Amino acid sequence: MATAHVFIATSLDGFIARSDGDIDWLLQRDDQSEDHGYPAFIADKDVIVMGRGSYEKVLTFDAWFYDRPVVVLSQQLADSPVPEELEGKVRFSSLTPAGLMEELERQGVRRVYIDGGQLVQSFLRDGLVADMVITTVPVLIGSGRPLFGALAQDIELKLVTSRCFPSGLVQSTYQLAP
Repeated sequence: MATAHVFIATSLDGFIARSDGDIDWLLQRDDQSEDHGYPAFIADKDVIVMGRGSYEKVLTFDAWFYDRPVVVLSQQLADSPVPEELEGKVRFSSLTPAGLMEELERQGVRRVYIDGGQLVQSFLRDGLVADMVITTVPVLIGSGRPLFGALAQDIELKLVTSRCFPSGLVQSTYQLAP
């Protein structure tokens, strides 16, 4: 069975980006001397699934840095052509989170990295997330795009590990209760 996994950073007040999508507060803390665990996290993932907002943000970076196939889950982009430079690296889909996970499983995919606030919220609401690695950045940005949104019911989490870094970042790994 395919499983979905989250690796994401938030401000201390729970935002993943400013209201306009800017993540300057996160990028200016990109300390290459600290290993925050992303290489170990991504090592066993077969596919990356991201929302349109994350995809559009990544397109503003200097280079495409993903070495795994990327599926962008978006109603708006579903019928759009993939940019030529990303052909074979990215595809667009309008499936539901559950529908996409079923499709990926049929393709032999086992572990999926979920990236993007609204997408994480959708996968959580549908009970599809197995675990989350959440890195909290010691900054308050006051408003923006929250990592978590409204839920129909509580989602129980179990803290697996928590660690802090010299830079002040705190990273916690949670398993979702079955």
